[in-house]
Amino acid sequence: MALDVHRIRAISLDLDDTLWPVWPVIARAEGELCVWLALHAPATARRFPDGSALRALVKQLWSEQPELRVDLGALRRESIRLALQQAGDDPALAEPAYACFYAARQKVELFEDALAALEFLAGRYPIVAVTNGNADVHAAGVGRFFHAHLGAAQLGFAKPDARIFRAAAEAADVAPDAVLHVGDDVLLDVRGALDAGMQAAWVNRAGRAWPPEHAQPPQATVADLDALCALLR
Repeated sequence: MALDVHRIRAISLDLDDTLWPVWPVIARAEGELCVWLALHAPATARRFPDGSALRALVKQLWSEQPELRVDLGALRRESIRLALQQAGDDPALAEPAYACFYAARQKVELFEDALAALEFLAGRYPIVAVTNGNADVHAAGVGRFFHAHLGAAQLGFAKPDARIFRAAAEAADVAPDAVLHVGDDVLLDVRGALDAGMQAAWVNRAGRAWPPEHAQPPQATVADLDALCALLR
């Protein structure tokens, strides 16, 4: 089914790996966290000397405490607390340590096409950020383009749950079928949006083939946000 531009009254928009590459951001934030731990919790820094060691605890808690999966900030904070406990440092340091990580996590570097695309889209539609992560559009410096920002931690459910997409439509004061959701993830973004009754645009920067296990493709596949804007002109 082709994209019906005339139906679109609002845009819901993924953040990580759609507006900016996420893993360089996480790696830098983990690096700043390690520096902080070396200053304030040296035993923890020795036991968990780099981002990969700390990330292993995140994966452990993801498995052991599935209730944290809708709040990646809490997941990261509790992984820091666990690291401190295992090393014998004060677990209360988890709060300022996470504050250090969180501040660094907002220092994103937009894809080259993102800023112009946001300006174009915001001039035509209300844009609602929809994210499972803990990026904040205001802290990241792009909040002026967004009508609303919805996160899984705030709502208590995460993409691909249809409820988060319907909440985005409600925030934009339109029906779900009047929303175009834009994102990079086949399951979380495209499948979730389609199941919620939205149109979907898959931002496929890597040029991947559509996975055959997903029977229904999106209404649009674009190589980047410039191509998306061209479709909507």
